[in-house]
Amino acid sequence: MLLSFVLGALIVIFPMARWPLLLIPAGLLVRMALNAIDGMLAREHNMQSATGGILNELGDVLSDAALYLPFALVPGFAAPLIVVVVILALVSEMTGIVAVQIGASRRYDGPMGKSDRAFVFGLLALLLGLGVSPGTWSNVVLLAVATLLVLTIVNRARSALRELG
Repeated sequence: MLLSFVLGALIVIFPMARWPLLLIPAGLLVRMALNAIDGMLAREHNMQSATGGILNELGDVLSDAALYLPFALVPGFAAPLIVVVVILALVSEMTGIVAVQIGASRRYDGPMGKSDRAFVFGLLALLLGLGVSPGTWSNVVLLAVATLLVLTIVNRARSALRELG
């Protein structure tokens, strides 16, 4: 989570610079790897806990917001579209979590899950960091991500309800 906050802060502090964007793909790779290792170790060593579950879920959504919201400050992006994508990402994760509350399993259905968002934002950051100018194409990508997030929310809700029979 700290890594995501630091990387997001670098974009906020240097929104016109390309170098912070070049750090994003590696940062996302490290974040996703640490997240997977953490969960795997907790399961393998029977160290899962309610506190760990809460911290994991909150850490994921806070990390997403801290890392993706700063893209709204990067010239060429439609800031409201970035905000919509981040809100939809949070709602999609909450939909997966709410499934547990109603008696279903935690839902990870796609098509735009956490790793998919990391891939898209990592690729956007890499392209911008390498000098590709944002514009219509990048906002079309964000519209596609928003659309896929809406489908993800619907899929997660439907799957949870279907699981309950």
